Amino acid sequence: MAVKPAKKLILAAPRGFCAGVDRAIRIVEVALEKYGAPVYVRHQIVHNKRVVDDLAAKGAVFVKELDEVPTGAPVIFSAHGVAKSVHENADRLNMIAIDATCPLVTKVHIEADRHVKNGRHILLIGHAGHPEVIGTMGQVKDGEMSLVETVEDAATIEPPENVNLAFASQTTLSTDETAEIISILQHRFPDISGPRGEDICYATTNRQNAVKALAGDVDLVLVIGAENSSNSKRLVEVALKAGAPEAHLIADASEINIELLDNADIIALSAGASAPEILVDEVRDLLESRYQLTIEYQNLISENMQFKLPSILTKA
Repeated sequence: MAVKPAKKLILAAPRGFCAGVDRAIRIVEVALEKYGAPVYVRHQIVHNKRVVDDLAAKGAVFVKELDEVPTGAPVIFSAHGVAKSVHENADRLNMIAIDATCPLVTKVHIEADRHVKNGRHILLIGHAGHPEVIGTMGQVKDGEMSLVETVEDAATIEPPENVNLAFASQTTLSTDETAEIISILQHRFPDISGPRGEDICYATTNRQNAVKALAGDVDLVLVIGAENSSNSKRLVEVALKAGAPEAHLIADASEINIELLDNADIIALSAGASAPEILVDEVRDLLESRYQLTIEYQNLISENMQFKLPSILTKA
């Protein structure tokens, strides 16, 4: 019997579900318990196919827009947040609307309101087309917020003249790149106002720091996450910038390039904030089936953040 090649697997921590994702999934589950199936969810509740499929199997129906929701049925808004117009439309249609927006995204929405009320034009750092950015830009009227996607944008953007400025950011960006963009904006516009505290969420920062801490000591970094998951894609970028020779995003174990595994002696595994731990287990099982595996558990920082469910689900 052939001897399995020896490999070392480092499990990054923290990884996987954050408090906002945990809350959003729980909201769907509790809504199903309270109202019975089906419960409707506008867009993916979080960016992970396994999570969406599991909730669909329990009775959640995922729709693109509110006109697909039958009259009187409960509808849940995703963790990424939605524009004010979506809330207004739900009210107009007398829907049972349940908001699963992550509280840390809601914090950015509240800041946007505050800036506009104080007469400031907002420069939002984020990625065009991402649901969180669409929702945040939808908190204000057209023309009251401009999107800054890159360092180059920060250096060249020309906001409206003779207005005070403020900046905000998507919660799932690269901490280093965002800091560089903010530095440029503050240099160009010394009086620009910032958020009360950091916009990039604790979970994004912690997962990036965990990957940074091990990237230079491994041959390969695998990040479990969806292609449309901003925080997961940022983990791959952070790993490469921190010195990992190879770093790849995978949806699950089936997407792993076995040749990459064969050529790596030390492998690090992380997971984006919307990836369930079962996907980590499946990757570890695959590695254990092929190699003589030594597992090391990193624990950079412990997380104990929890968010309350919306009152609509908890009141009698």
